[in-house]
Amino acid sequence: MTNILASFGLNKRERVLLCAHWDTRPWADRDPDSGNHDQPIAGANDGASGAAVLLEVARNIQLQEPRYGVDIVFFDGEDCGISGFPSTFALGAQHFAKNKDVNYRPKWGILLDMVGDKDLQIYQEEHSLQYAPETVKEVWERAQRLGLAAFIPNPGYQVTDDHLPLLQAGIPCIDIIDFNYDYWHTLADTPDKCSPESLAEVGRLILSLIYDK
Repeated sequence: MTNILASFGLNKRERVLLCAHWDTRPWADRDPDSGNHDQPIAGANDGASGAAVLLEVARNIQLQEPRYGVDIVFFDGEDCGISGFPSTFALGAQHFAKNKDVNYRPKWGILLDMVGDKDLQIYQEEHSLQYAPETVKEVWERAQRLGLAAFIPNPGYQVTDDHLPLLQAGIPCIDIIDFNYDYWHTLADTPDKCSPESLAEVGRLILSLIYDK
């Protein structure tokens, strides 16, 4: 497995962390057809959507330097775990958290996961609220100021995701995720279920935050 890291503005001491997972589920274990349970999923939303937004964010950073130094990490091994055994998920994030520089303390972190749904509704994830409430508050207030209707300022779900090892390592990283997705871990998680408008809405929020507009 391989994590992919890119850092911008290495001379800047005030840094932020943006991350997503770039792997997809090796088994479609929630597919309605049990004959498909050993097939890998395409992961258009669960995997590719977060990575797509961050690739566009990186392109913008190359064009215009933001206020913060930005570290982008694409985690591997997020989705290869066994259901019911949380420690078998988020392997790339676990490795990153255990091996990061002890002095690495970004101002905040944001994990993007499953942000491409055509009917995008992003509630506040409960682990994020518990361990990084100020980051949640800042992000949702910014979304409201930008008029981003997909960001709903209410708790919605508790998700085992790549942000957990980061939170445990002291990084205030929140999970931006629409976990209400009918095609999760099925062969139907394909590009036709995703929306460029949803990706753009999330990307607009991230750009506003890193440029502090």
